Amino acid sequence: MMNPSATSITPYALLKEIEQRSRGMALGLPQQVEVRRTWSGIGFRIGELLMVSSLGEIGEILVYPSLTRVPQAKPWVKGIANVRGNLLPVMDLRGFIEGIATDLSRRSRVLMIHSDNLTVGLLVDEAMGMRHFFDEERVGGLSSLPEAYREFISAGYKQGNTQWGVFNMTKLATNKRFLEVAARI
Repeated sequence: MMNPSATSITPYALLKEIEQRSRGMALGLPQQVEVRRTWSGIGFRIGELLMVSSLGEIGEILVYPSLTRVPQAKPWVKGIANVRGNLLPVMDLRGFIEGIATDLSRRSRVLMIHSDNLTVGLLVDEAMGMRHFFDEERVGGLSSLPEAYREFISAGYKQGNTQWGVFNMTKLATNKRFLEVAARI
């Protein structure tokens, strides 16, 4: 049975009623969100220093592997690891830069880097996963860094009171002193 009032409504009035109901149920416009540019990298710790390297410079993060010592190598050369059938030289990053051996702990990790024809593992105190930084957090230099690190740091980021140095693995991999691993007898 038809409602008598429904048959007397004009098409225009029906459209107005539908419009009013639609406006009452409609969601608001999407929220305007400011888009901010970011840079992402892999964070790691060397002693008390926080570093980050480009995602393209670090191929893999490994738990500290079993090593075979390399005779007559410099003290920061930890040894050779067999990683899925490939031989990987492992170097102590802090040992190379500061001359202070990294103490192994359950947080110790090896960052595998690839640069041209060089693949090497770098022992660090801790890998801290992906880190994201806004462009406005970028700083030119970090005056608090020890002098020995400055040749490998291209820039930095500051988030609150925390400073992150951008460690350039390519500069490390092409450093003549880093490539000379044989101990002088």
